[in-house]
Amino acid sequence: MASDGKRLKGLVAATFTPMTLNSEVNLPIIQQYVDYLVHKQKVKNIFVNGTTGEGMSLSVQERKRLTEEWVKHARGKMDNVVVHVGCLSLEDAKDLAAHAASCGADAISAVSPSFMKPSCPDALVMYLKEVAAAAPSLPFYYYHIPSLTGVTFRVSDLTGRMKAHIPSFRGVKFTDTNLLDFSLCIHLYKEHDFLYGVDEQLLGGLVFGAHGAVGSTYNYLGATTNTMLTAYEEGDIEKARKIQCAIQEFIAFVFAQGWGLPEFKNIMSTVSGIDLGPPRAPLISGFKPEHPEKIREEMKRLNLI
Repeated sequence: MASDGKRLKGLVAATFTPMTLNSEVNLPIIQQYVDYLVHKQKVKNIFVNGTTGEGMSLSVQERKRLTEEWVKHARGKMDNVVVHVGCLSLEDAKDLAAHAASCGADAISAVSPSFMKPSCPDALVMYLKEVAAAAPSLPFYYYHIPSLTGVTFRVSDLTGRMKAHIPSFRGVKFTDTNLLDFSLCIHLYKEHDFLYGVDEQLLGGLVFGAHGAVGSTYNYLGATTNTMLTAYEEGDIEKARKIQCAIQEFIAFVFAQGWGLPEFKNIMSTVSGIDLGPPRAPLISGFKPEHPEKIREEMKRLNLI
């Protein structure tokens, strides 16, 4: 990706991290996971070790082993493996960035530190500059997720600074509902890739020019969402809206149960048949034995499976 100048577009599945019952990283599952995404969901881009992958709950060594495994099994099957390298520690983030480059990743991404937060936009850009410089041959994407980091600088303001100071800067994973800010990014910086990260609002992001999307639901709703993308591209807005509304209904159903990231991992296991194991503490899943069938019934009702 770094060498041929191609743009990152389409669906990018934010992968879950397979774990054993003892919450240890379960590497042998990854080959099956990659094949499922490619053949069943028609998704050929992945974003690993991010929020969905519980990246901040993993050690540096675990993240390195996961990166190596995802890259190895995606080679020849997928178009892009984007590795999230963000950490609270700058040195750890740089270490992970260099490692991602050494093992053949296609791009890297990083969130802002969220404990010792940057005091201003320039402080954040200088931090990201150091991370990106550790892997100068790889495209770099800023990961904007203010609901978790608490860092709310406008991306449309940050982008100009990142463009000026980070030679490998290519775009943003924009996980926020602020479509004003998102739209301005696309309007002002047409040469960069802006990937929308709120699955239930993707159609709105497409209207404003999203180049692609990164999300957890594309692990098990990738084929459905690709149908929505095709309908939108062909001008069949009514069909695209119908699909988006079905996805919204399903996500609203999940939230109504009081479920969150741990349960989305269980949903992936239910739909794919791949046992991804439990989340890592402090996350706890509220899934019960009767819930998988409940999930299947709701997805069938909405024509999602």
